[in-house]
Amino acid sequence: MNRSTRLIARIALFSALIYVLSWSTALLPNVNFAFLIAFTAGYFWGAIPGILVGSVGMWLWTSFNPFGPAPLPIAVVQVVGLATCGLIGFLSRHLIDDSRIGRSRLVLLLAALLCTLAFYLPVSLVDAWLFQPFWPRLITGLSFMGISLISNMILFPLSLAVILRIRKRERLV
Repeated sequence: MNRSTRLIARIALFSALIYVLSWSTALLPNVNFAFLIAFTAGYFWGAIPGILVGSVGMWLWTSFNPFGPAPLPIAVVQVVGLATCGLIGFLSRHLIDDSRIGRSRLVLLLAALLCTLAFYLPVSLVDAWLFQPFWPRLITGLSFMGISLISNMILFPLSLAVILRIRKRERLV
């Protein structure tokens, strides 16, 4: 299998993982592995694959989830928001290494914060704008962001060993 075919398969697999794992956490509000998956795709394979994983995975989830599809403006900002996580992963690729574990965990904490904000700020703003009254709706939306922020700030640093192991394996491929 050549390199481009392998990359396409990995993008498809990680996009499907976002969709499947979003199903598995659907009953846990705002706890989702999608942020970490899009981030790691950008970290491992570059900006474009990370953006594609985030975009396709979130498009699948926002279109075919058990609660019904999101309204188009919200769907668009969700797709863009998760695509941004792939870009953040790409930008973090030179800051995470096994020689500086403490710094790497700190980078992952910061990445968790940035991914959560990049997703939930635009989603909360568009949601509040669409469904009014603006300020009460925005404040409520941002409070739900706190749950996601806490879960991401736990998941991202906990994934460091796995990220480093896969990175080492990817260099050998």
